[in-house]
Amino acid sequence: MRSIIDTFAALGDRLENFGKDNTSLEVIRRAKEENSWFGTDDILQAIDAVRQEFLDREKLLRWASAYTKTAPRRVAIIMAGNIPLVGFYDLLCVLMAGHRALVKPSSKDKVLTEYITSQLREIDPEIAIEPYSEESDIDMVIATGGDQAARHFQSQYNNIPALIRGSRHSVAILSGKESQSDIEGLSRDVFSYNSLGCRSISLIFLPAGCQLSLSTPKTNPMMQGNYAHNKALKTMLGIPFIDLGGYIAVESNSFPNEISQINYCYYNDLEQVKEWLMQHDDELQCVVTSSLDHPRRVDFGRAQYPTLWDVADGVDVMKFLTQQ
Repeated sequence: MRSIIDTFAALGDRLENFGKDNTSLEVIRRAKEENSWFGTDDILQAIDAVRQEFLDREKLLRWASAYTKTAPRRVAIIMAGNIPLVGFYDLLCVLMAGHRALVKPSSKDKVLTEYITSQLREIDPEIAIEPYSEESDIDMVIATGGDQAARHFQSQYNNIPALIRGSRHSVAILSGKESQSDIEGLSRDVFSYNSLGCRSISLIFLPAGCQLSLSTPKTNPMMQGNYAHNKALKTMLGIPFIDLGGYIAVESNSFPNEISQINYCYYNDLEQVKEWLMQHDDELQCVVTSSLDHPRRVDFGRAQYPTLWDVADGVDVMKFLTQQ
């Protein structure tokens, strides 16, 4: 049996040419057929992010050295499907912690998840992965979904150690001195994965007098209906907005309810922003900025490239898995 770090490093090698051969092109086609929100660029970006940040041998060695393995457990992983391979990090953590992963992929991301697990099994036929069902005997669970799903999971798994995730949002804080490269990076942070990810920026803080500037991409056909409906509703209600073409921007310091909408608000002093961040900490996933420090701060253009050291929802998954 290979070491688990060798296995994941080998997976990284295999994914280097993903999208360049007939087998992976067929996987992309099937994944898009399964979930109409997924585009080819979305899938390639997700694979690239996984390969860059999660499958580099030296990064894995440094990251894993901070944790001590405990007795093996059977850990259910109930995955979301809002963006491609959103559940991969949890799978990585469970296996790196020395546990057995019982995987339940989302019906919206089954093709890609099963492709990755099949690759891992080819690399190491003894790898500790099996399917999860309601009848499975489990010791722990990691479950991700919307707020309603999170409440269901909390009730269902209240008798075992459980890491339950609901909805989160991400923000950007601009100084007004950003470069064109920063703005292009911010645009990717906002619009990647059709703004469906919890790391997608949906609220932007601007210094007073600064103009909102974003490079809006060509939108997924699935987004067009939401955009048209949202724009018509705002017009009917007399709510001012900026039409970005495929998205609208509304001045507000709250998170938008529509995926085709980005909110923005102005500040006079960064202390105002810091206070807002403190008040909304339990809603935040990441903060894109170069203007202030924050525990979940990331650089422009890197919101969709979480590292091994980024902790989703402020919870260290490896600590959860190794300290029970």
